[in-house]
Amino acid sequence: MDLDLRLVRYFTVVAAHGHFGRAAAELHVTQPSLSRQIRGLEQLLGARLLDRTPRGSQLTEAGAVFLPRAEALLNAATEAAASTRAAAEPSRITIGYATSLIVTPATRELRRLHPEADVQTIHLEWNEPRAALLDHRVDAVVARLPFATDQLHVTLLYDEPRMLLVPLDHRLADRESVTLDDIADEPLPRFPEPEWNAFWRIDPRPDGRPAPDGPPIETIEDKLELIAAGQAVAIVPGFSARTRPDLVRIPMVGVEPAHVVLATRSGDRRRLVTAFRKHAETLLRRDD
Repeated sequence: MDLDLRLVRYFTVVAAHGHFGRAAAELHVTQPSLSRQIRGLEQLLGARLLDRTPRGSQLTEAGAVFLPRAEALLNAATEAAASTRAAAEPSRITIGYATSLIVTPATRELRRLHPEADVQTIHLEWNEPRAALLDHRVDAVVARLPFATDQLHVTLLYDEPRMLLVPLDHRLADRESVTLDDIADEPLPRFPEPEWNAFWRIDPRPDGRPAPDGPPIETIEDKLELIAAGQAVAIVPGFSARTRPDLVRIPMVGVEPAHVVLATRSGDRRRLVTAFRKHAETLLRRDD
């Protein structure tokens, strides 16, 4: 059977939105055209994939079976294309790094020893490292856990103490250190990702109590503004240089450190990736 990947993608977008109109808008096609394309896919498969309802569309039993396989098919096609391009461009590598993490010593050494190579670097937001690797936007990344590590080769570079970030006029601002008990009732900003809430809010606390909820956030800048305004405090990386003069960082006692890691795709043994891994493991480790 010859499956048109374009039609497969159309189906996954409709399934994600649960609505032909919204899916058509994302795909930049007309709704009637999208409906025809989906019907063509259904005819090819010999099964109805979607049922229309007054509220939109929903998967049929056959559609629910096909969806994960359709997504796997699209991911495999993306991986095949990216791997082919990478093999055709063996002298190029893109290295990602998260906020306040330094990759310069390793990238400088890579450029020195491989002057023919095109070594690119790109900053990644706190929730991008895994997706950037699997989407082949980067070939290696230095970032903070937690993020899912399946399909990745991950090496711990160093531990990083966690600190409490508060405004200058906060009751704890002049303390030399704080514990979780000191902030038992302090609201902390909430992240979209459950694993980040668990780690960076320490939620739940060791005694089983939930961490007090602060406002939801998606960016570091929003978090800093909320803290400066007195609406929340936050647990932050100790080596972070991205602070404001109206905020104070206080060491936390009795709290597990953050973990800074080097991650690449599992099985990626290309020359430049292997070389960067060696330099990162040698030059990016910290003892403080």
